[in-house]
Amino acid sequence: MRIAFLNPQGNFDPEDRYWTEHPDFGGQLVYVKEVAQAMARQGIKVDIFTRRIVDPDWPGFESHIDYYPGVENLRIIRISFGGEKFLRKEDLWPHIDEYVNGICKYYQEKNCKPDFITTHYGDGGLAGALLKEKLGVPFTFTAHSLGAQKLDKLGATPENIRELNDIYHFTNRIPAERICMSNSAVNIVSTRMERFKQYSHHVYRGAIDVEDDKRFAVIPPGVNTKIFYPDCAGKCEQNIEKKIKTSFHRDLNPERLDFPCIIASSRLDPKKNHIGLVRAYAGNQKLLEKANLCIIVRGMENPWQEYTRLEGVEGQVLAQIIRTIEKKGIRGNVCFINLESQKELAECYRYFAKKGGIFALTALYEPFGLAPLEAAACGLPVVVTRNGGPSESFSDGKQEFAVLINPESEKEIAEGLLRLIDNHKEWQKIRQAGLERIKNRYTWDKTASGYLEVIERLLENGEHVERKITGWEISLKRLSELYFGEGKINDSDEV
Repeated sequence: MRIAFLNPQGNFDPEDRYWTEHPDFGGQLVYVKEVAQAMARQGIKVDIFTRRIVDPDWPGFESHIDYYPGVENLRIIRISFGGEKFLRKEDLWPHIDEYVNGICKYYQEKNCKPDFITTHYGDGGLAGALLKEKLGVPFTFTAHSLGAQKLDKLGATPENIRELNDIYHFTNRIPAERICMSNSAVNIVSTRMERFKQYSHHVYRGAIDVEDDKRFAVIPPGVNTKIFYPDCAGKCEQNIEKKIKTSFHRDLNPERLDFPCIIASSRLDPKKNHIGLVRAYAGNQKLLEKANLCIIVRGMENPWQEYTRLEGVEGQVLAQIIRTIEKKGIRGNVCFINLESQKELAECYRYFAKKGGIFALTALYEPFGLAPLEAAACGLPVVVTRNGGPSESFSDGKQEFAVLINPESEKEIAEGLLRLIDNHKEWQKIRQAGLERIKNRYTWDKTASGYLEVIERLLENGEHVERKITGWEISLKRLSELYFGEGKINDSDEV
């Protein structure tokens, strides 16, 4: 069987260049790479179709064909479209036809075509719908994120929607997503909550019925267990230990150097609620007496001195964190550590697990939550928001695999942290539960198997959707009517 992965924006290459240097290079690329590799290990022939870039500012994506070392059955195929220079994903919409034509040409020259297509993000999904019309090959759609939730998160108003659209092109993205979800054979989601809360947004009304079980499959992402694994031998990597101790001696009061740590590792975004964590920690005397707070950053050796140079939302969040630490008088209790890779992050988790630390994610809402799963895979017990995906990934009925907390309650955050810091028996129980949860449910091989089960069923039963594609752009007026007036897009509007 040959399966094509469509990810026009993703710049895949053997060295995983720039994965921490641009918003377009992140979780989605990790997801596609890991699922594709896991499928290839299971004997499936896999083609990842992405974009060819010839740009001195972004070297490494010039060749038409590439491979991951040691991975058989998998090719990275780069299609030339939209010129040669790097483009943000939001600027690719006008060039999707060119991408699709390039894929068709590739298969025509090879005198073959894929048996099935998996598509990722709205641009990949749109390409899948167009390819289905041209090649007759069915596809699944994995959104990773949806435009309606982006509008919600950005606080769209009638006054600012034009400005937001100029940046993010929602007049393309929203109708394209409607086409993706209505034409896909199955929509793949990470959690039931994603299906029922995100796809039910009123801007998608009429495109998909969230109650239709045949049109959805819940397949959670996995953890890269080659990187994120427990330190079974009880040894710590010397390089990361040196880096951690250097940060400790710079930031912590001398008498606190051997205290266990509460680790926060997520992007600096208001929704991640670092401030709620800092305030909860600062407001609980027992926590202050028993543990340090450690915040992982990227690209800054000493945030205490460099935070004013960080621009945008990340800079605002970091500045607020530091102001709160100073105001609460807990500077000697808080440490920043600069980590540059997933490997360093995993090593750091193992080090802190050996020292009795815990991982904390107090996000106001977390769609899935891969970071706490990675931490749990390294043996760190987890305290995590109950809002969103973690309520599914870290609980099963009455059984809990982490401490789930209300992120809007500083008291509950503090009590959740103290439950583990103050009780080694409970710490060990939650640690072991988290490790078992990863092993039994959250590996990329299981994710790939989930995809293949869906694909084999669809190919066997011929459960394909046939809908006409009219276009993937609406006017700003129609977008405003749809979003603010809870209207409905008609087929005649999608031109």
